[in-house]
Amino acid sequence: MAKVSVLNMEGKQVDEIELNDAVFGVEVKENLVHQAVLSQLANNRQGTQKAKTRSEVSGGGRKPWRQKGTGHARQGSTRAPQWTGGGVVFAPVPRDYSFKMNKKEKRAALKSVLTDRVNENKFIVVDDIKFEAPKTKDFVKMMNNLNVSKALVVLKDNDVNTVMSAKNIPTVKTALTNTINVYDILKYDVVVIDKAAVATIEEVYA
Repeated sequence: MAKVSVLNMEGKQVDEIELNDAVFGVEVKENLVHQAVLSQLANNRQGTQKAKTRSEVSGGGRKPWRQKGTGHARQGSTRAPQWTGGGVVFAPVPRDYSFKMNKKEKRAALKSVLTDRVNENKFIVVDDIKFEAPKTKDFVKMMNNLNVSKALVVLKDNDVNTVMSAKNIPTVKTALTNTINVYDILKYDVVVIDKAAVATIEEVYA
């Protein structure tokens, strides 16, 4: 089992914990991680893009001129794609881009990125992340103490003061243990996690 130092909000070591290898010491499966990222990005797409084809634009009922004898190229409708105001060739239509991964694949992908963060020493466990009041300044101070700038902060409970303190920092995102995902863990340089949240993740995913 990997051992990780537990720091306080001042950045000083106060304890040490062993991480469960069933969650934080698995084989990193890059193909599943890649698939999980693609799935999340695809599922976030609205898929509402729409343009009209020649059959949907208004007008163009009559032939603009006779077939022969005018010197012009033959035309059947003013709503054909080559005309101004005509329809779009192969126009995009609303569609669902989402695709599903099965539960085991999702869990394996998440455990892979958590293991990777531990292996790269980008997994910081904090004894207890609590703030008396929602102050961005206090949260920045904690981040500086931990020597971290761009981080995903994982909490066990939805502590309003902590969430509000981090809200205005563009390089920080807070998440609960049941909302963490592969994309966010990879997007942010470091995972800063509450000690209680580690136990919860091990309980759920082990």
